[in-house]
Amino acid sequence: METILVVDDEETILDLLQINLNRAGYRVLTASTGNEAISTAKTSPVDLVLLDLQLPDMDGNQVTEQIRKISSIPIIFVTARGSDLDRILGLEKGADDYITKPFNPREVVARVRAVLRRLAGRDQEKRIVVGSLSLDILKRKAVFQDRALELSPKEFDLLHYFALNPGRILAREEILKQVWGSENLDSRTLDVHVKNLREKMKNDLILKTVWGKGYILKMI
Repeated sequence: METILVVDDEETILDLLQINLNRAGYRVLTASTGNEAISTAKTSPVDLVLLDLQLPDMDGNQVTEQIRKISSIPIIFVTARGSDLDRILGLEKGADDYITKPFNPREVVARVRAVLRRLAGRDQEKRIVVGSLSLDILKRKAVFQDRALELSPKEFDLLHYFALNPGRILAREEILKQVWGSENLDSRTLDVHVKNLREKMKNDLILKTVWGKGYILKMI
């Protein structure tokens, strides 16, 4: 069952969308603030976000920017702001579709289905396989030796970067810059995350330390 996160500060809108999405066969999570939405996207498996632009703590575009830092899950704006400028800005920020209020809930369900169906057709482009390791980039799921891995968002990002560069020695500074956005962080942060990945994968051979240089992902 696919999970939809509905973000709106109006309880009536949350209830309306939840009822109609449940009827259509989707699991629904709700949030009434931007911070709550970001937290849910980080900690829960979400397949699509329905997002209002006007939230009490931040603009929906800001929420989109934060979610895009950790995930490529599709986002559909559902908002009263229907100007061409708002629509263009929303799509530029990373929204996959734009619905203006008032709306027909059946149309929202149809748009959700259309976006998920369109993305499903690109699943092969969103999957990386390195030996016994498989990453679903869209759903941010990892499987190693036929066993699903429970990874934090940053652990997934790190493993994703390794999987994009199999068999290549990656310097600590390069990894910190690409995954954390700064090469000036304490390298122990990286070491701890690598240690966690090894423990969760129950394998010390796939992520090898190259002393004095960095790390390398072996194709096991």
